[in-house]
This record gives sequence, C-alpha cells and structure tokens, in this order.
Amino acid sequence: MNPLKIFSRHGEMKRSLGTFRPRLYRLAYSWSHDPSLADELTQEALTKALRKLHQVRQPETLDRWLFGILANCWRDHFRRQRPMDDIDDCPLRDDNTPERQHEQQRLVGTVRQAIGQLPEGQRQAITLVDLEGFSYAEVSDILQIPIGTVMSRLCRARRALAGNLIEYKPRATGEVGHIRRIS
Repeated sequence: MNPLKIFSRHGEMKRSLGTFRPRLYRLAYSWSHDPSLADELTQEALTKALRKLHQVRQPETLDRWLFGILANCWRDHFRRQRPMDDIDDCPLRDDNTPERQHEQQRLVGTVRQAIGQLPEGQRQAITLVDLEGFSYAEVSDILQIPIGTVMSRLCRARRALAGNLIEYKPRATGEVGHIRRIS
C-alpha cells in the first residue's frame, strides 16, 4: 500500500475516534453506574486506542475494536480493586425541572436500577446489544466469549428485566406513575 494512503487513513481514523466518546462513555456508565469512573474508563480506552491505532487493519471495525478496548479497561479496573460507588447512593441531578423531565428521570432511574441488579455478564451483554446495537458476533468479539454465551446471557437478562419492569404508567393529571411487579 502507498505510504501516503496509510498516513491519510491513519489521520482519518484519529479524527473519528472523538466521535465514539459519547457511546463509550454511555456504555462505561451503564456498566459502572459512576460518572467519574465512566469518564476515566472512556479516557483510558481512547488513550490506548490512540497509541495502538496503527494496529487497526480494517477501519470499518474501528467501533468493535474500541469497545473491546473499553471492555479490557473495565476488566483492568476490577483487577486494580478500586471501590465503586453504589448508584442508589448517588443523587440524580438535572437542571431542568418540568414534570416531563422528572417522569423521564424516574423511568430511566427505574430501568438503570433494574439493569444494575443484573449479574455483570448479563449487564454487559444487554447494554452492548440493546443500547449500542452490536450484533451477537460483535459482542462475542468484544467480550471474548463464545456467541452462545452471549445469546444465553442476553436471554436471561431480558427475562429478568421483563419480570421486573412489567408496566410503567407515566403521570397523567396528578396520577402517579408506577412499575408493577409480577410475583
């Protein structure tokens, strides 16, 4: 390949790394439930990606490669055994205070809490597939587990969420929204 094309492609990939930051942060936050830890993991993943960008052979797999780095950063975090804050102890803040924002936050908080109660493997599978839109094969590559394991974790996670989040009714003229569980 022409050296000029290599440098040009490398520069394009460097510029596109920044566009992945929100997705990486969102996924790191869904795994950790800690905004500062999610930011740290995102920064660490992007820093590692910049250093190893020359290893990417196929630019179209850049997102899978980045999410794989993020998954490794998440594993490294546990190896270092740093304490994590519980999401239930962290107040959710939003400067907008209309009822609509409040109701949306309640729903998001309820779903986050339900996802947070899932085992780590199920939580990783459901966030990668349902939030980030990766295929089962891509999730298998990112987490370095067999595709059958991805499918079974995803199935168990969806069943658990369905059992916990059966019905949600938003507020309507003073009526309180709620989640009803089936026992």
